[in-house]
Amino acid sequence: MRCGRPIFTYFKVKGWGWYYLSTVIDDYSRYIIHWELCSSMTSDDVYRTIDKAVEKAGITFQNPPYLSSDNGPCYIASSLKQYLCKVYNIKHIHGKPLHPQTQGKIERYHRSMKNVIKLNHYFCPSELENAIDEWVKYYNESRFHESLDNLTPRDVYLGQGEKIKKIREIIKQNSINKRIFDNKTMKYQSK
Repeated sequence: MRCGRPIFTYFKVKGWGWYYLSTVIDDYSRYIIHWELCSSMTSDDVYRTIDKAVEKAGITFQNPPYLSSDNGPCYIASSLKQYLCKVYNIKHIHGKPLHPQTQGKIERYHRSMKNVIKLNHYFCPSELENAIDEWVKYYNESRFHESLDNLTPRDVYLGQGEKIKKIREIIKQNSINKRIFDNKTMKYQSK
């Protein structure tokens, strides 16, 4: 993780009320490092989400990323900035107020996810969590991004992008060579 972008979005669970999805995305690869469905939107929820994201990403104190967030109440608390610096040596940067483009990648991710997740009604939080889990797996491992040279976030996050692009180039060249050979063979057969 070079730059993490945490942000909340919300869902209504019938009979249970509002639930908040706290997500940390790697800015470079668009890989969803960690997400958590929370019943509130407090700084404790942010701490918990970031702690798990840092653990999953294998971040060390010597090689810290920076964290860029919006200006929501749970992100502007000075205690969060101190916590990130003291515990993880992570620099916390806030996006420009009233400028959602700063958080564009995670905002776009949430919109894409909600376009799928909100097609169904959920009657308990665990149903919603299962649907989100399926979506995150699809998004990270199967959804190709044009902006990532048609690679998945997982491919880029794990550093496999160049290897995959080289393999694709070999396959493409082999296909071109086969077409050239087939065209030449057809010309000679027709004479």
